[in-house]
Amino acid sequence: MLFHLSSTLPILTLFTCLTIALPPNGTTVYTNAIDPRAVPGAQSGQTSPPFYPSPWGSGPGEWADAYRKAREFVSQLTLLEKVNLTTGVGWQLERCVGQVGAIPRLGFRSLCLQDSPLGVRLTDYNSVFPAGITAAATFDRGLLYARGYAMGSEQRDKGVDVQLGPVAGPLGRTPAGGRNWEGFGPDPVLTGIGMAETIRGIQDAGVIACAKHYIMNEQEHFRQVFEEASYNVTINETLSSNVDDVTMHELYLWPFADAVRSGVGSIMCSYQQINNSYGCQNSYTLNYLLKRELDFQGFVLSDWGAHHAGVGAALAGMDMSMPGDTFFDSGDSFWGANLTLAVINGSVPTWRIDDMATRIVAAWYKVGRDDTTRPINFDSWTLDTFGFEHFVVQQGYGLINEHVDVRDEHASLIRDIAARGTVLLKNVGNALPLNKPRFTGVFGSDAANSLYGPNGCPDRGCDNGTLGQGWGSGTANYAYLVSPVSAIENQAIADGSVFQAVTDDYAYTQASAVARQATVAIVFVNADSGEGYIKVDGNQGDRNNLTLWHDGETLIRNVSSVCNNTIVVMHTVGPVIVDSFLDNPNVTAIIWAGLPGQESGNSIADILYGRVNPAGRTPFTWGRFREEYGTDILYVPNGPIPQDNFQEGVFIDYRAFDRANTTPVFEFGFGLSYTTFDYSDLQIRKTNAGPYTPSTGTTGAAPSSGNVSTDLGDYQFPGNLTVIPLFIYPYVNGTNASTASGDPDYGNGDTTYIPPGGQDGSPQPIPAAGGAPGGNPGLYDVLYQVTATIRNTGRLNGEEVVQLYVSLGGPNDPKVVLRNFQRLSIDAGMTATFTADITRRDISNWDPVVQNWVVSDYAKTVHVGSSSRKLPLSGVLS
Repeated sequence: MLFHLSSTLPILTLFTCLTIALPPNGTTVYTNAIDPRAVPGAQSGQTSPPFYPSPWGSGPGEWADAYRKAREFVSQLTLLEKVNLTTGVGWQLERCVGQVGAIPRLGFRSLCLQDSPLGVRLTDYNSVFPAGITAAATFDRGLLYARGYAMGSEQRDKGVDVQLGPVAGPLGRTPAGGRNWEGFGPDPVLTGIGMAETIRGIQDAGVIACAKHYIMNEQEHFRQVFEEASYNVTINETLSSNVDDVTMHELYLWPFADAVRSGVGSIMCSYQQINNSYGCQNSYTLNYLLKRELDFQGFVLSDWGAHHAGVGAALAGMDMSMPGDTFFDSGDSFWGANLTLAVINGSVPTWRIDDMATRIVAAWYKVGRDDTTRPINFDSWTLDTFGFEHFVVQQGYGLINEHVDVRDEHASLIRDIAARGTVLLKNVGNALPLNKPRFTGVFGSDAANSLYGPNGCPDRGCDNGTLGQGWGSGTANYAYLVSPVSAIENQAIADGSVFQAVTDDYAYTQASAVARQATVAIVFVNADSGEGYIKVDGNQGDRNNLTLWHDGETLIRNVSSVCNNTIVVMHTVGPVIVDSFLDNPNVTAIIWAGLPGQESGNSIADILYGRVNPAGRTPFTWGRFREEYGTDILYVPNGPIPQDNFQEGVFIDYRAFDRANTTPVFEFGFGLSYTTFDYSDLQIRKTNAGPYTPSTGTTGAAPSSGNVSTDLGDYQFPGNLTVIPLFIYPYVNGTNASTASGDPDYGNGDTTYIPPGGQDGSPQPIPAAGGAPGGNPGLYDVLYQVTATIRNTGRLNGEEVVQLYVSLGGPNDPKVVLRNFQRLSIDAGMTATFTADITRRDISNWDPVVQNWVVSDYAKTVHVGSSSRKLPLSGVLS
């Protein structure tokens, strides 16, 4: 069945399904990549421990003023109005992808929630920013913040209250993961910094950011039962990501801790299960990890259709149901009227509904929505100027799209981010930058715009033309898309060069004819992926392989066979296998241009012609074979409830390559420049930070506005209300609770659905690792300050991304882990000082026994260099 009402599942007996897409043992982990420490907690049938009650927000620190205002506001609300705040009105029943009910009595309009992590989805006159993975490749905090602020500004000016982004789930456990490109890569520190800077930017612009998808959401296959049914695959429940406590804390929870510490207003819980408990009603991950240990003060909203229970989800820590209906356009809801009934009958305590509403309103106040709110001026379901406000039922005809241009001057920022996130992987004999080549040839469909236009496929669900973003809900409509072929042609004309292009990937004869004449041949290739509700060329969200699309390897081979100065430019969602052309002497340069957004052609031309000296760094590892990564997608269900066991532990991406002593093609953090740099004079200064103090004590009691009326007559539909079909209302239909609930078992006296402690509003103990948003404040004490001297030894001005890694020293620790970085601009012949802090968290391990972070007795070593494998400077931390 689709909607599961329990928070635990029975242990399963599994069978093995073998397929060439899976490792030979039929799991998602290759035998040589298993971490024995992780295995006990990453078993099929693993269960998630219950944790109740759901913590109530306390409004500490920077949240204090927002909570004061929110509590005052919520104290004025009726129960119906509180329920309205927590429940979406239904799919396509209003103009945003998600909206809750309004509170017209107090002038509080319906909150608008809108995709995506790279722009405003489903609108016009908006920008398409570089994807998260390209922004991450800049390794530039300033650009990450600026991108967030610009995106938030566009969302704000469209009337959006909550931007559904940024993304830390998927983190990128396996390189074939369909939505990896939405986030910042498989390293938790890089992703954590990307999350924090983006969130600050979005929220400084006056919009609530939504960190997603919490947590362990690492593949598209088997994330939803009905989605799999559409592909003729039968499963009983969604996939369970099974993980141990150490891996959870040291890898997947890490960037969400950074998001919480940055003050994020909302977090979206995910479709899949974690240790066989659904992500949106997993009391351990929501109540304990997120709201108790990380002290998250904002609200938790469900992914669209990830809500599976009524009382259970509320007590487990979910605060807002999206889009509100149990199934799209069903007219039924687990909350809405059912949540009203649950509060009336005492199943959900009044303090809990108060906390849900307070968290939502506090986030609204925290980002200044009381000052920055604009009317909603667009419609997600049509670009027509006039249409139906309630699209799915075709009611409320009027002006729905005002076509407000929100792009401002963001094009130059987008171009800059895309160029600075471009990674130069190979450059033999200074093939780049180009200097007025006599004859420039450009090849491949990825160089040109799609024949369908840049928005020709809904949610970019095809791979026609140059690739600027993946597919799915994480996309936005282009106002325009600058193709590489047009930008290069413009430069070639300005240079007086001959320019010709063949953009049919399979026109081998014509491509060879042009390539034979070319002074330089630039071949554009790509590899795409996206969200699981769209299948493109047989790829169900997740990539089926790590090869180039459109037989790109053959195009490269044919062009390079007749041109000894062939440059390969790749627009890909992640790593691809490059062995077929990497060592080809006629391939003189290779560039990874990521997913650059609307300024694609301009940004790659900036790199090719040297207007920007490349300094992007690859935010993932490039291997020779997919097996080298140690993990894989579960492509075939291994039981009625698919079990994905994260038995590799913390050893993903470069950590897995280091552990196996496997030499990658391009290591994490690698990238070339048109100049060179030298590293020297590492200095490590220990600070006077005090000792780490575990948090103690208890919270206050749950604040509550008091009891509510139990007279169902107080909750009926108003007589003057025009009821919209399928719309989710908080009103109770009738004065008989059993009839109104629609549940034949209502009122039978069975209270086993209420977990022990679920209704307890008394003071609760503060965990040792908690105590403040992001966790124990002592984790963020700076213990060491590191400096190094970086000299530009080349002839060109340039930028260098200096990276700091730490060896934690234990026998079960990764060889090195990224802990900090800084992008420096250094003129030719000049020097600059790299400066970085090392916090207590940076040198700690999670102890699952004491349930706290500890600094082990093993020697800790700091390494500074230009990539995870080029670390010329090192020193022992005293």
